[in-house]
Amino acid sequence: MPRLLLINPRFPESFWSFRWALQQVLPGKRAINPPLGLATLAALCPPDWQVTIVDENVESVPLDPAADLIGICGMGVQYARQSELLRYYRDRGHYVVAGGSYASLCPERYQGIADTVISGEAEYIWPRFCADFTAGTAQPLYREEGTVDLADSPTPRFDLLKLNRYTNVGLQFSRGCPFHCEFCDIIVMFGRRQRSKTPEQIGRELDLLRAQEVRSVFFVDDNLIGHHGKVRELLHFLIDYQRRHDYPFSFGTEVSMNLAGDDELLDLFRQARFGWVFIGIESPDPASLRETGKTQNLRKDLLGSLHHIYAHGIDVMAGFIVGFDNDTLDTFARQERFIGASGIQVAMVGLLTALPRTPLYERLQREGRLLCAEAHEDNTRAGTNFRPRNMEYDAMVAAYRALFQRLTSDRGIALRIRHKARSLRRPASAPGYARRERLTILLRLLRHGILPGGPRRWFEFLRTVPLTAPCRWPSIIGDWIAGLSIRDYVERKFQPDPARAHRLGHQALAQIRRQCAVALRQGTLQASLALSELGAELGLTLRGAVDARFFTSCADRIERMLQRTPATVSVRIEELAANQREHLEGLLRQLARFGDRISIHVSAAMRPLLPIDSSVFNVVLSER
Repeated sequence: MPRLLLINPRFPESFWSFRWALQQVLPGKRAINPPLGLATLAALCPPDWQVTIVDENVESVPLDPAADLIGICGMGVQYARQSELLRYYRDRGHYVVAGGSYASLCPERYQGIADTVISGEAEYIWPRFCADFTAGTAQPLYREEGTVDLADSPTPRFDLLKLNRYTNVGLQFSRGCPFHCEFCDIIVMFGRRQRSKTPEQIGRELDLLRAQEVRSVFFVDDNLIGHHGKVRELLHFLIDYQRRHDYPFSFGTEVSMNLAGDDELLDLFRQARFGWVFIGIESPDPASLRETGKTQNLRKDLLGSLHHIYAHGIDVMAGFIVGFDNDTLDTFARQERFIGASGIQVAMVGLLTALPRTPLYERLQREGRLLCAEAHEDNTRAGTNFRPRNMEYDAMVAAYRALFQRLTSDRGIALRIRHKARSLRRPASAPGYARRERLTILLRLLRHGILPGGPRRWFEFLRTVPLTAPCRWPSIIGDWIAGLSIRDYVERKFQPDPARAHRLGHQALAQIRRQCAVALRQGTLQASLALSELGAELGLTLRGAVDARFFTSCADRIERMLQRTPATVSVRIEELAANQREHLEGLLRQLARFGDRISIHVSAAMRPLLPIDSSVFNVVLSER
């Protein structure tokens, strides 16, 4: 009975992390979505296999697991952590398998760090690998060359996930998209002919989620309406399901803009209780849309189409892109005006990024414009991997940062809420929280978000709350949570103040030198400061007993540095006095909310004595 451990590596913080919301406002939540792919993979395993799923975004990875086989998935943004985990477990004698969307796009990048790579959809090739592994004949690469019939996709093992730690739970109805956008990798992986599960399959999955009291469900399809006939069949099924079970779910999904041109489809979405959709708008400029092949967005007026969707009670999140060959620095102002008028609060604006194997990537490679072929993992960072045609690179990045600064101002957040309110008058779906939880969320938003903003934010907040329309309050509260969470991310990631980071870093180092002089002299503590154009990194090494004030006043100074700047801290723990382990644990609890900026390396001898939660801190496992 093989023991299989499946791991979803920790995501680096991005636009979609909503860290502030998860830490400060939403009760008991650690991440947005669980790893649906791993739950599906677990269901494809032989019935006698013992399967465990660990999502490092909500729990720590085991450093010495009782497993015969370890499978580690990953998107492009997870590649650094995925490869580190693969190396760590392989070096410890485990058989390791790499999979996920990035392994499907770039299987060659896993050569030498994984024993086997699973490239492509898993429904057929994973059972084949399992049989080969059991027989001792596993191959280094399994690539899906054919077409997977989703009727063969099993019901995911939701029982192996800690669903109460997520804000949503994902389902998948279909794969593939009929459109041909130049920058998109979806059609590269899944093709243009949309394939789907049966409504009955979805019903079985919903039954399991309903039994676990899940309320918010996200259809992760890249375009749920890619086949109108099939999605109509699904929506009629969902409407009947919701009625029979007293409307237990609130749904969200991804669609294309042509949803706005089909009133019957919009009515079905509303009746099924779809509260929101994500749409790839990309640009309000028709020339940029034509350039990238986004012709579905040229059929009707974009702004009018969005307000038509709102009028059916459905909220809209959207993706925008700047950096097409047609774009100039003036494009940023045009995007800002459109986003403001559209009322879209969750507006993910990214600089165009060339993903491997896409038509865009191949064209830019032919033109010699790629800057770094491998810098394509995150399209929400302040940078990209090619030279723009009509903008200087640095000027483009500066304009990108300035755009987000304006969009996430108190006025920018409130303006979009008011513009949306003109059309979104009766939201289709109730929030996925019980009444008591909604009150807790409101109080936390006021305490951690609205009140600290001062009179200006109070004024803008009150202007957005319609006292005579309480049915719209959950939507408005959700928009403020999202807007302030994105603002927190932008302030830390896009607006570095290196001078402040340098100053507070020097102050922290100076205090450590003053108050921990004995430990520094004896070599049980080392402290250093590395400065850069973006900030500062405080380096600490513990090799034994240190002065008690290291865990008190020095810790307060480090916390102040992290709170006021995007500085980072690197900690190596080679040895620690037994009577100081509790003090160190207290220090880590104090700094936990900055855990994504704290890297911790614990020596092999100390790991059993001092477990560090890798879902909170960046636990370094490999020196490579």
